[in-house]
Amino acid sequence: MSSSLSYAYYPGCSGQGTSIEYEQSSQAVCKALGITLQEIPDWSCCGSTPAHTVDHTLSAALSARNLGQAEGMIVNGVITPCPSCLTNLKTASHRMKDETFRAKTNALLEKPVNNTLPIMSVLQVIYEQVGPEKLKEKVVRPLTGMKLAPYYGCIMNRPPDVMDFDDCENPIAMDRLMEALGIEITPFPLKVECCGASYGVARKDIVMHLSGKLLDAAEDCGAEAMVTACPLCQMNLDLRQGQINSANKTNHAMPIFYYTQLIGMALGLDEADLGMKKLCVDPGKAFRKMEARKAEALEESVVRRSGN
Repeated sequence: MSSSLSYAYYPGCSGQGTSIEYEQSSQAVCKALGITLQEIPDWSCCGSTPAHTVDHTLSAALSARNLGQAEGMIVNGVITPCPSCLTNLKTASHRMKDETFRAKTNALLEKPVNNTLPIMSVLQVIYEQVGPEKLKEKVVRPLTGMKLAPYYGCIMNRPPDVMDFDDCENPIAMDRLMEALGIEITPFPLKVECCGASYGVARKDIVMHLSGKLLDAAEDCGAEAMVTACPLCQMNLDLRQGQINSANKTNHAMPIFYYTQLIGMALGLDEADLGMKKLCVDPGKAFRKMEARKAEALEESVVRRSGN
C-alpha cells in the first residue's frame, strides 16, 4: 500500500443529505486505511442525472469547474464515492480531451481547466491502492457468516471506455473486498442491472418493477442482505422497499448496506461513525443471522473435537 494516498475529494450533494451515512462511512474508512481526503474547496453540484439531457457543454462545465478547483492541490487525483458524480466528472474529462470541446467548456468557466488529474471512485482507490489482502490484514471483527449479494448498479463501470474500472458486465472489486472481510458472496446475475434510478419520482412504477426484480433475485440466490456503492441504488432498494412490497405483493425485509459501512464494521469502527442507524431496513437482522451462524459453527466444532 502506498505511503502517500492523498486525493482531492468530491463528496457530492447527496452526501450532505440523503446519503450522509455513505459520506460518513467513506470518510471513516478512508481515514482508517490511510487514505487522505482533501475536500475540494468551494465545490459545486456536478449536474447529477439531468444536466447532460439539457446541454452537453453546460453539463461538462459544471463538472469541469470542480476539476479546476482541484488543480493546484498536491494530490494523486480526484475521487468521489458517488457513481453519478463519478460519471459526470469522468465524462467531462473524457470529452475535454477534444480540443474544440475543451475550448467551448473553458469559455463558460472563470478559469480554464487543464484536465490533467486522474478521476476515480473511492471504491477503485480502496480496491487498487489498498487491495483485498491489505484490507484483510486490518480486519479485527470478521463478518464471517454474513451472506451478501453485491450490487454495483448500471453506471459504476459503464461505459467502459470512460469509466475504465473493473469489468463492465461482471465487476468483482466489491465482491473481493467483501470476501476479505469474511463475507460469503452469493452469485448475483443482476449486479449491473438498473434499479430505476431517478425514475422514483417521475415513474415510481418503473422503480417498483426494476428494484423489485433485484430484491427477488438476491433472495432467490440465498442472499440475506445486499451491498452497494451508489446512493440512488441504495435509496431505491432500502427506503422504497416497503413500497416495492406493496406494489409487487412481496414481503422483502432485506438490509441494504453501503460497502464502506461493512468495511468499517470489520475494521472495528464505531457504528455511529458509519451511519448504521440511517438505514431504513433494520441492518441488525443481517448481523444477528451472522452471529447465529458463527455460534452454530462453533458448537459443531466443539462437538467434533469432543467426539475425537
